[in-house]
Amino acid sequence: MTGMLGASVLIGSGLVAGVLFAVALSTLPALMAMPPDRYIYAHKLLGRNWDPTMPIIVLGSTLLDLTLAATVQGTVRWLFLTAAVLLLGVSVVSHLCNVPINKRMRALTPETIPADWQDPRPLWRSWHLLRTALAIAALCVNSAAVTLM
Repeated sequence: MTGMLGASVLIGSGLVAGVLFAVALSTLPALMAMPPDRYIYAHKLLGRNWDPTMPIIVLGSTLLDLTLAATVQGTVRWLFLTAAVLLLGVSVVSHLCNVPINKRMRALTPETIPADWQDPRPLWRSWHLLRTALAIAALCVNSAAVTLM
């Protein structure tokens, strides 16, 4: 049973890290290069399917980490708990930092961008890079835990 849970947590945390890394590597530079009106339009198109998919994967992987931590002992337990904390960090950064920016951008249209519009992309990028680093760290820690299990 723990073998199947270990494989599942690697798939889940790997998906989280991979998706966030791909956005940081490819999508984000493209969005940063767009003029504001195109950015607003593209942002609406790109953001449509992330919620609830990513929260389910992030929180599901966190739950798997906690479940595994309850079934193993010693160092491996601490590794799974550490990975759970890292994934909770991804969720907290997403919900408290990136999602509010996303909601503000969804409320705009290319035609309704105010003259005093403050570009949120640099701040959004900073928060995104933080959650990407947390997700990659969680995947690394989960990999170590499953290897030692």
